[in-house]
Amino acid sequence: MFDTADLMKAITTIQTVKPPFIPSDAEVMTSIIEWPPGSAGAPPHRHPGGPAFGYVLEGEMLFELEGEAPRVIKAGEAFWEPGGDVIHYSDANNRDDVALRFLVTMICAPGVPMLVIVDDEELELRKGRRVPRP
Repeated sequence: MFDTADLMKAITTIQTVKPPFIPSDAEVMTSIIEWPPGSAGAPPHRHPGGPAFGYVLEGEMLFELEGEAPRVIKAGEAFWEPGGDVIHYSDANNRDDVALRFLVTMICAPGVPMLVIVDDEELELRKGRRVPRP
């Protein structure tokens, strides 16, 4: 017979968050992103269709969201972003000697792009929302 206590010992919770509203007809996409050593990663972007939840598999990510100070997320650590209008400034490889691999699960509202690049004009208009690097 299966012992529930054994199952609970096998589970390690690394992140618990309260996501924003998720439409009932949303889709979920899980992807692995790989950036080579020293890569700047994706340009500033947003996920208008919904939140994204991630986990660094290898390396270190320089992670920066609008309204939050940049921080380093290491292998074995989780992150999330609320999606919608929030700009994701950086998912860069923080190291120049090893690759960065991370898994991300995105909630996507049907008919809404999963990722939208933010242009320079908008970045300039919203620069006051960006927290300076320490």
